[in-house]
Amino acid sequence: MPIPYWPIAFFATATLLGCRDIGHEPGEDLLYGPTATTVSPPIESFYPVPTKAQLEWQDAELSMFVHLGMNTFTGREWGTGMERTTLFNPGALDATQWVRVAQESGFKYVILTAKHHDGFCLWPSKYTTHSIRHSPYKGGNGDIVREFADACHQAGVKFGIYLAAWDMHEPTYGTDAYNVYFRNQLIELLTNYGDVGEVWLDAADGIEPGGVRQAYDWNLYYSTIRACQPNALIAAYGPDIRVIGNEKGIGNTTELCAQPPNILIHGREGGSVWYPAECDVSIRPGWFYHSFEDGRIKTIQRLVDIYVQSVGRNSNLLLNVPPTPEGILATPDVTRLKEWTARLKQIFENDLLLHRPVQASNTRYDREEYSAQNCVDKKRGTFWAADKDTLSATLTVELAGATTVNMTKIEEAIQFGQRIKSFSLYGEVDGSWILIAAGTTIGRSRILQFPAVTTARIRLSIDEAGAAPTIRTWSAYYVTP
Repeated sequence: MPIPYWPIAFFATATLLGCRDIGHEPGEDLLYGPTATTVSPPIESFYPVPTKAQLEWQDAELSMFVHLGMNTFTGREWGTGMERTTLFNPGALDATQWVRVAQESGFKYVILTAKHHDGFCLWPSKYTTHSIRHSPYKGGNGDIVREFADACHQAGVKFGIYLAAWDMHEPTYGTDAYNVYFRNQLIELLTNYGDVGEVWLDAADGIEPGGVRQAYDWNLYYSTIRACQPNALIAAYGPDIRVIGNEKGIGNTTELCAQPPNILIHGREGGSVWYPAECDVSIRPGWFYHSFEDGRIKTIQRLVDIYVQSVGRNSNLLLNVPPTPEGILATPDVTRLKEWTARLKQIFENDLLLHRPVQASNTRYDREEYSAQNCVDKKRGTFWAADKDTLSATLTVELAGATTVNMTKIEEAIQFGQRIKSFSLYGEVDGSWILIAAGTTIGRSRILQFPAVTTARIRLSIDEAGAAPTIRTWSAYYVTP
């Protein structure tokens, strides 16, 4: 789909609007880790670094998409904008069920398709007749965005909205007037439903043959969001979170959070903005619910692989679970989520490095607060750090005797910036160190699977870094087939 170019001038403007603040507030809490202003002696930042909201989002790891709309009732994936509003009537809708299932499955953000490309609005927008107000749902008095937002706020999960910029129904689409229309709908969604954690903007624009094209005023949209919800993250085609875009849930093996201020150019070193990645995928073949796909839900192993190849590649996972025409999450989907969650818990419950003795080749100031033991204590607020200007180092863990491992998970303390460029993993076998795995970037989280090896000592070698490396967590596992 077409992708907008964001000129550097926008990011300069956005900084003035407060959306690209690369610092941290003095004394902020340690829930997501200490910052340069809360540790002593201090750690220098390796810019760019995340905002507090970005750091919170990255530590969440998982977001759930909820695709509900006119397509749920027509059996389509992409509508036409000509659908009769009388078709829409999810009579047993239960937004609290969506949020409860999401929360029980470990999702911290839940995002609802408030308007898809057909232009049908799940809230009673005063700017169009193509909305829930003109449907049979609750006699035209319903507001699914309201029900969803209330459920999110009550459960304590982040409320997110998806809004498609392409609108097949709106007659002003393709003209300058549409940008005002879209801004007005943003204002409705951002001022009537409490705190919004994430705004997910889909930038497709009339891509069907002969379709009308729209020159989107992205700066207008971004500034509107900042004015109405200054703490909301703007995702996909926004300046805070970028989407990988393959819709398979698969991230890049080399993934840098530091990116150029242009979505068309990413994956390069030396980026000037913090722009973390998100991998979107549906639990089903399609994004909207279709009963004929009930037998085609992704397997437990496929979902585990997606987790490893998204969260385990310095990206977040956005998994879509669509409600039925009745307005509830289908039993097969809920069952699979529970199975997947149980399998992930099983995989990661026995950390073979937890509280084991660690020896570092270098520790900053030789201070306990930067000790290598911090890597294996499972605490978000502690980390190991090497001395300033040290660009390579090793961490060696003594295991509890001969131990078989085939997976490792590593996390940098990214509040100080993403620093590590390449690393290797070694195991001591018969008195010799053998290479068992290697990778490039780490960032928020890197998971590597490798052939099982039995060893009494395991070593993480940071081979190259852009600044003195930090490690928040290092863990290892044996995953049964």
